[in-house]
Amino acid sequence: MAYPQTIQIFLPDGNPRGIKIAEITNRTIKAILFPRNQFEAILQRPELANVGFYFLFGVADNGHEMAYIGEAEDCAERLKQHQRNKDFWNYAVVIISQTHAFTKTHVKYLEYVAIKKASETGRYDLDNSAIPNRPHITESMEADAEDCFEIAKVLLSTLGFPLFDSVAREVVASTPVDVYKLKGNGVEAEGSLVDDGFVVFKDSKVKATTVPSCHDYLINMRNELIQSGILTLDGEAYRFTEDYIFSSPSTAGGVILGRSTNGWTKWRTVNGKTLDEMKRQVN
Repeated sequence: MAYPQTIQIFLPDGNPRGIKIAEITNRTIKAILFPRNQFEAILQRPELANVGFYFLFGVADNGHEMAYIGEAEDCAERLKQHQRNKDFWNYAVVIISQTHAFTKTHVKYLEYVAIKKASETGRYDLDNSAIPNRPHITESMEADAEDCFEIAKVLLSTLGFPLFDSVAREVVASTPVDVYKLKGNGVEAEGSLVDDGFVVFKDSKVKATTVPSCHDYLINMRNELIQSGILTLDGEAYRFTEDYIFSSPSTAGGVILGRSTNGWTKWRTVNGKTLDEMKRQVN
């Protein structure tokens, strides 16, 4: 269960788009984020020559967000290899212990948990070839590592990488008012308002054609979703092959109906309440 926390983000060079060092103020886990174009600068920081686990973030050829998860006894040396050998990434986040408490066993287990959870969540494509085997770890070390993982998960989301935050239908299905339906032109879709925008759930249907007045940006987005395999032809309509997050309810509705639409009034609960009534007309 989520609870209030204070997170400190330090900008060592004063650039809000550059290196960021994040930590929960009363914990010993630290997250160091850097853009790839500042690779040489980050190597000057001694924290990276440490035992830790790390994440590389970028975009895959199909347009999906992609991540790679790894561990190392010396993160700086391992990242030098990825700088030479991996093309897709634009940002990296390294997780270390400020008290040097991580051992090789800790980070091997944390890598295993992170890859497993990221695979289950499905928010990002993974560049990892497979989930590694679960390493042998004592009960007390596992408890410590699981606590560290929960901290790392919060820090990653705070830094803009919700790798472990699921948007799957089952997460909101226990509260039906949070599931909205859109119907029109012989298609039906389901979705929900989430922190990142509006998620349309897997198997939702999409009108196969667009109206002549449809905006180019909607047409281009539909084409990109088709080319990437997120939309596939299913009979006389397209179908979402996975959950997909749009920037707004209206963009989601426009892609589904093939025309400009006000998503705040078109998306409705099973009881007929509009998204606008549920979320914007709150007393």
